[in-house]
Amino acid sequence: MLGLWLLAGILALFSIIFLYMGFRSARSTESVSERLEQFSARPLSLEELELREPFFDRVIRPALARIVRAASHLAPRRNVEQLRRALIVAGDPYGLTVVDFLGVKVLTALLAAYLAFILPVPRKSLALLFAPILGAIGFYVPNIWLRLRISARKAEISRALPDALDMLTVCVHAGLSLDSAFQKISEKWQNALAQEFGRTLSEIRIGVSRHEALRNMAQRIDVPDVANFVAVLIQADRLGLSIGKTLEAQAEQLRMLRRQRAEEKARQAPIKMLFPLVFLIFPALFAVILGPSIPILMELLSQFFR
Repeated sequence: MLGLWLLAGILALFSIIFLYMGFRSARSTESVSERLEQFSARPLSLEELELREPFFDRVIRPALARIVRAASHLAPRRNVEQLRRALIVAGDPYGLTVVDFLGVKVLTALLAAYLAFILPVPRKSLALLFAPILGAIGFYVPNIWLRLRISARKAEISRALPDALDMLTVCVHAGLSLDSAFQKISEKWQNALAQEFGRTLSEIRIGVSRHEALRNMAQRIDVPDVANFVAVLIQADRLGLSIGKTLEAQAEQLRMLRRQRAEEKARQAPIKMLFPLVFLIFPALFAVILGPSIPILMELLSQFFR
């Protein structure tokens, strides 16, 4: 009896294994046929590929771009060039062009003006009064964001420059060329200065001279320390001086400047702490120290004037 049950279990096990293998082979056959259909299908036309895009990317975004492009022609050319320059110095945030940034300004202005009609105001006339004010504020908010972005990027580059010069000095003394040292920094570091080094190398590879690429980097960054470093590097290259010694001298000078700036900020700290002390901490101390004596003084004054 036990042998019959064992034989039945073995047969059931083999049945399950064969069923699994059959389903697996059928599934692999279907996947292969689907792949063959994908490869043998005709290529999609340009219109079909365009219809696959979302409605916002196909219709709304191009319409907004045309409107903003037409409005940008009304703006003074000097302001447009200044905005383009500011976007370059900011590191081309989110790939924004001048037209895109103007579109963002118009959009924030419209949203801010629309807030005047959403917020609960007692009269509609006040909403009509506040709408232009909020619209002007919304139109100026992207400029504030762009300035903060530029300041943060310049501060990041200024902090990273002394360490980058140390790294360049070590690489050049180890036998690498200046371009290879730039490449090492762009590969190992993840900051704005490393990105600019990588962009400079890309310009050199496409045929731009090294001096011109370095000048372009200094203009894109717009940091005085970087401009001085580029000027000294170009002058040393023209005069045939040692690049390693030049980099070493520049690194030492920048370290000294960084220490002096840190000492300057440390000396400014007591003056900056004066306002919180006067307006925030001293009133609390006076309340704690003089608070218990106020009832006694009030009682003495009331007895004195009786």
